[in-house]
Amino acid sequence: MVDRRSRPSLLHDFATWEAVLRLLRDGGETEQAASSIRVAGRIGRQSWSLPRQRRLPRPDRAARSQDMQDEMQAVELVRRALSDAGVDDVPFTAEIAPTGETELRLFGSSPAVEPGLGNPHPGSLILVEDAVPRPWLCLPDPVPGAVPAPSADPALLGRTLHERLPDAIGATDAEIAAAEARLGVALPEELKALYRVTRSRWEDRADDHTAAERECRAVGCELFALDGLYIAEASSRRTLWKFAAMEAVVTPPDAAVQGLVGSPGWIVFGDNGGGDRLAVDLTPGPRGHTGQIIILSHEENIGACLVADSLTDLVMRRPGKRSGGSGGDRPPAVAHVNIRSLPSIEAAAHPGLEVLSIGVWEDEPLSLAPVTGLPRLRTLAACPGTLADPMEIAGLTTLEFLELGPEEWRVLLDAGAVPRSLSAAAITADGIRNPLPVVAIANELLALWDRPRITQTVLEGDIGPARH
Repeated sequence: MVDRRSRPSLLHDFATWEAVLRLLRDGGETEQAASSIRVAGRIGRQSWSLPRQRRLPRPDRAARSQDMQDEMQAVELVRRALSDAGVDDVPFTAEIAPTGETELRLFGSSPAVEPGLGNPHPGSLILVEDAVPRPWLCLPDPVPGAVPAPSADPALLGRTLHERLPDAIGATDAEIAAAEARLGVALPEELKALYRVTRSRWEDRADDHTAAERECRAVGCELFALDGLYIAEASSRRTLWKFAAMEAVVTPPDAAVQGLVGSPGWIVFGDNGGGDRLAVDLTPGPRGHTGQIIILSHEENIGACLVADSLTDLVMRRPGKRSGGSGGDRPPAVAHVNIRSLPSIEAAAHPGLEVLSIGVWEDEPLSLAPVTGLPRLRTLAACPGTLADPMEIAGLTTLEFLELGPEEWRVLLDAGAVPRSLSAAAITADGIRNPLPVVAIANELLALWDRPRITQTVLEGDIGPARH
């Protein structure tokens, strides 16, 4: 879908882009197209990615903003236009003739396409509306024998916090009941005891600027206000399909914490000061305790780690000592075949395999025959050129996510063999500067599921001849 603008808005005014195009043409990484050159990039309101060679700073100092002044000024014109148009970011490509005559293409957003990762290529394609990777649908397994840890002592916890925070304002029973109604879960007695000492509201501290620091030391974390408690269900851990599809929910029999994305029994009540969330765990693993304290890393898409056996232990500075479980000798649900990990697809294949990633490979291309018919295989990501016969993918009938290079996708599209079981897909475009062929393949895939395509707006102008 191509739109050739004659009366453009500010974003679709060629003049808005002239400085960026000259910058890339005169000092960027370009691709020769006959007698013309092609440039491409992405500009967003918060960041941008332009493939150009920046001037290195002097050896005796670090880089400064002045070193990028020309780039910042050029990009700022586009960023203002994005803001005026209410658009987050725009990937683009342009073909520039030696005379300066230019055809600029701006790629529009689609609700079926996730953002690219700092390049002009499209991100993952959501082929089924509102689809989420299977791990995000997993609920906790019941653990009938789970009980609170022997160390859980609401009375001791309350007395200790009263001694440490004598002037704090605690929550009333009505306020605690309101929090339970909002969350849809009864708060464990230890958490109630904590909030009966302090409800942790900013307005309760008046002009006491050290109150929050004292509370953090007293509890052992940055405590959320009672009305800031939330349930860390899977939906609270939003992750791009490209990464989420590579995860698997695994809970070994000796695990203290279930290997979930989220749980209706994870009540988040604090932060460690670095963006990692602390939660009371009401759905522990086979070797865990109800009410144990876990931490959800902001750098991880899945799982949590044990911090303390109880909230009392956290406050009393008694950390948990049990591991999260090793899984024993069970073969992994996620397998990586590449020059540094597994040496073959045969080594990865087993009935419990869910995710197969084929990375950098220096040997002969690989056959997918060993994983054909595996009942749980839902993700295949294969670097370009690593598959001996892309048509073997047609035999993988349980796939929900597939990531391939453009040539492999071309084989499947031409043969009408794209798996209809897919919920999402991605095109590996590393090293490909021209986004047009990648966008074309993306739109063909979206069309198969009747999903909104990526639009293109073509602007024509003249940026003058190159500087010499």
